[in-house]
Amino acid sequence: MKDGRITMQPMTTQPMTMPPVLRIGEFPAAAQALLEERLDLFALADVDADPALRERVGAIVTRSNYAIDIALIERLPSLRLIATNGVGFERIPVDFARSRGITVTNTPDLLNAAVAELTIGLVLALLRQLPQADRFVRSGAWGRGAFALGSSLAGKRVGIVGMGRIGKELARRLAPFGVEIAYFGRTRQALPLEWFAQPAALARWADILIASCPGGRATHHLIDAAVLDALGPQGWLVNIARGSVVDEQALVRALERKTLAGAALDVFECEPLGGSPLRGFDNVVLSPHIGSATHETRLAMAQLTIDNVESFFSTGQALTPVG
Repeated sequence: MKDGRITMQPMTTQPMTMPPVLRIGEFPAAAQALLEERLDLFALADVDADPALRERVGAIVTRSNYAIDIALIERLPSLRLIATNGVGFERIPVDFARSRGITVTNTPDLLNAAVAELTIGLVLALLRQLPQADRFVRSGAWGRGAFALGSSLAGKRVGIVGMGRIGKELARRLAPFGVEIAYFGRTRQALPLEWFAQPAALARWADILIASCPGGRATHHLIDAAVLDALGPQGWLVNIARGSVVDEQALVRALERKTLAGAALDVFECEPLGGSPLRGFDNVVLSPHIGSATHETRLAMAQLTIDNVESFFSTGQALTPVG
């Protein structure tokens, strides 16, 4: 106050104090550059080599295909946030983290379109035998005769196991192909689609069964020998969920016995796939866990991961904490 008048002082913004952030796993180059630009980022080797740094680490950024174990969390006394760059968080001990006051975040919704696009591609590749057609042309076999007929997607019954965000996006994109769609989930939703209370019942109804549910204990081997038997020798399986959702040994047996028409898989129980018998079947389409692997999607996921870290340490609230 001066001469009885109130004078307004210019507001000053305090710079946000960000703690050191531990990076677990590899990120695409553009995403890595963005993380390094916005966060005080360190590798595990840096933390191992510097006890003082280890004491100060406040956040972990990672990707959903890397595991965060309890032992690592216990080594970081200042840890307050684990931000995973992906939807799945079954490789993070969420309950243990919560017991220590640590928030866990993921990046939902951003990858729905990319995963749904890949799923459509896998379905078409499987039914129209696109990998075989490519080899047929490259090998020169086209000059010696016609390629074998494939199957149409139009008119098929498609069962979706897991009607979450990705399942709904997938149903929306499948509808223009002229298919019937039904789903299995823990509860019936307010959707204009038929609901099945058991995955085997859905498989019995379906021509194509698509797994799009979360991973974890609740869905481990949800698609087992009984479900594959129900799908039958004219049925196709597509898995874009988690490798743990499908009993791969049962799948291999079904393919060997020809009690399944074929499969398209983007995820596996053990990744990378290695010497699995799945590599030897001509009626199986394999892709290396690339559901969200587009430049646009991965960069958007990295941005939301950063936003979660910055929001948490500036406001105390993360943008997309896991439920």
